[in-house]
Amino acid sequence: MAVQSSIESRLQVLEDIEAIRKLKARYCQLCDDDHDPDGLAALFVADAVWEATVSGRYEGLEAIKGFFTQLRGSGRIRNSAHNAINPIIEVAGDTATGMWRLIMLYTANVEEPLPAYYRIIGWYRETYVRTPVGWRFQTLFCQVEESAPYLTLSEDALVV
Repeated sequence: MAVQSSIESRLQVLEDIEAIRKLKARYCQLCDDDHDPDGLAALFVADAVWEATVSGRYEGLEAIKGFFTQLRGSGRIRNSAHNAINPIIEVAGDTATGMWRLIMLYTANVEEPLPAYYRIIGWYRETYVRTPVGWRFQTLFCQVEESAPYLTLSEDALVV
């Protein structure tokens, strides 16, 4: 006979999943706030690892913060919209795993002849740990499957 979880333990898992969703939403929000290095670093534990196939691997808070500081300082992204969707989150006590699809749109900070608009399609694979201040990222890995410019139509080009 299978042991059934208590209502309290099932509720705790749902609360944990919602807290992890909020952690991810905050991460996306801070990325879209010109990659706020202090805010982003606060979402990770001290020995965290942040890695992306197009950006490299950064181990520890100082390295992660340094990467986002450099990215912000480069000025190469004017606007961005990180969309992390279709989460699959599994909670096991004080640790959890997550998979998310990624669709990101951004404007490259160039003016020749017009701003360049880009889109990224990929996914995140993450691990989380419960801390005294809530859930934090232990690892974040971003696999970029596609990254390419896209065209926009000017008002003059719209057909009515």
